[in-house]
Amino acid sequence: MKAIIPVAGVGTRLRPHTFSHPKVLLNVAGKPIIGHIMDKLIEAGVDEAIVIVGYLGNMVEEWLRKHYSIKLTFVDQPERLGLGHAIWMCKSYVPENEPLFIILGDTIFDVDLDAVLKSPFSSLGVKEVADPRRFGVAVTGGGKILKLVEKPDTPVSNLAIVGLYFLKQAGQLFSCIDYLIENRILTKGEYQLTDALQLMIENGEKFTTFPVQGWYDCGKPETLLSTNEILLKDHKTEKEYHGCIINNPVFIAENAILENTIVGPNTTIGENSVISNSIVRDSIIGNDARVTHIMLEHSIVGNNTTITGNPHEINIGDFSEIRVG
Repeated sequence: MKAIIPVAGVGTRLRPHTFSHPKVLLNVAGKPIIGHIMDKLIEAGVDEAIVIVGYLGNMVEEWLRKHYSIKLTFVDQPERLGLGHAIWMCKSYVPENEPLFIILGDTIFDVDLDAVLKSPFSSLGVKEVADPRRFGVAVTGGGKILKLVEKPDTPVSNLAIVGLYFLKQAGQLFSCIDYLIENRILTKGEYQLTDALQLMIENGEKFTTFPVQGWYDCGKPETLLSTNEILLKDHKTEKEYHGCIINNPVFIAENAILENTIVGPNTTIGENSVISNSIVRDSIIGNDARVTHIMLEHSIVGNNTTITGNPHEINIGDFSEIRVG
């Protein structure tokens, strides 16, 4: 089974962190976002990942090749023309008669993929949302999807498509994207995957839905922190640190150093970081960071960062140094 993972986005809502790191390599609950995705895919039997890269794509490729041994194919998307266009660029790597799974690169999920990948029909992951205008939505009836609409101005369904797509035959999808591109059919200025899937439905392809209750957004600082909290729910460290208090749930990298510090709850401490004489809770601390004489809450601290001072809320990017008076 092949999976396509689009990760070419710039991640503007997570700046300043994404100035120096692609969004999918930001740490949440002890590993990069894309690490959570890859682990789920491999567990479900996916043996090849086709990764669509763009902004800082070399960093994504380097990290994935270092940490995973399954077949990896990287496709560069230099021009952002929409999700449909991004998927279309992978056409030559996917046999027409094979099934295909697509997952958006900023979507951490908790779903039984085994059951999804054994479905007799193409199927889309959906979740009920309060404001469907931000999403593509599915209108259902009679046990199948009747219609798909991309970011409707007037809500027609509260079932948001959450970035998990199972296609029984990849060739039908690519044929529909071909049609969109050949006829320059754009929605909101882009070639939309939702429009291609709607064409498949109109051509007779049956689509079902599967519920995605565990769908965790990592697109903004506040949602990254809330996802960190959710994923750490059952995680705790047994290691003791002299002069420190650990309030689980936390993730602390094995080689991190803690001195006279209170950590947690809901806190991730990255590799080679040193935290001393501080209180850190409900926060994410990156790799190789130095945090001293400060209290941090609801904060994201980038890699190679030094923070010294008094209690404040911090959201700074990589390779920074701040002294707070």
